[in-house]
Amino acid sequence: MSNELIFVITVLFYLGSVLALYKVFGKNGLFAFAIFGTLLGNIAVCKCVDLFGLSTTAGNVLYASTFLVTDILSEKYGKKEAAKAVAYSFTIMVLWLAGTQMILAFTPNANDYIHDSLQVVFGLVPRITIASLIGFVCSQNIDVFLYHFIWKKTGDDNKMLWLRNNGSTLTSQAIDTIIFTTLAFWGTYPTNVFFSILITTYLFKAVVALLDTPFIYVARKIKPMGEEDPKRMQGKKTESRQESHHELDAVNS
Repeated sequence: MSNELIFVITVLFYLGSVLALYKVFGKNGLFAFAIFGTLLGNIAVCKCVDLFGLSTTAGNVLYASTFLVTDILSEKYGKKEAAKAVAYSFTIMVLWLAGTQMILAFTPNANDYIHDSLQVVFGLVPRITIASLIGFVCSQNIDVFLYHFIWKKTGDDNKMLWLRNNGSTLTSQAIDTIIFTTLAFWGTYPTNVFFSILITTYLFKAVVALLDTPFIYVARKIKPMGEEDPKRMQGKKTESRQESHHELDAVNS
């Protein structure tokens, strides 16, 4: 199977998984995917592959899919819930960094056969994870901010959903790519390979960002199982507050 076909399959699989988890588990499913994406992405990014004649990393699609998560949370639940996904993922990544290094710290016994393999993968984790942490926190917070900034400027219009989705994601992913690629790979590869990875990494992330546009339109219409519509819940809270005020007014009068 060619890398190009695998790329298409992974795009559909990961973006589809975001919608499936959201449908079954609601916003908790989105939180779960954000954590999953950042963890596995930190491993997959260590693998270099060729796509359409360009050198890039295997983790681009998975990591880019996490931006769909924060955009759905922003769209359906608001800025605070999107920020939670960023905070949860950041916290787990810190634990992941500490945990992998503690695993490597153990001295293997004579029966062990996997330590060297773990050393190859987890040995790259500190630099990769620290670079990812910095890039992740900066880019995801910028993504959430820009999403709501564009939303305020254009209004709560379904027709402009594509603009706040793509505008925030394309900008924040450019920032993430520059920060992460520089911190993770500068000096590791020859200069020409480094810039090739930098450019192609953003290129493929941008492709995923554009492809996830119809998915966020679908997500806007999804009603998670066992979860009331967020906007309806907000409306009920507002009505409840108004009723409480009326009752207080009646008591005071």
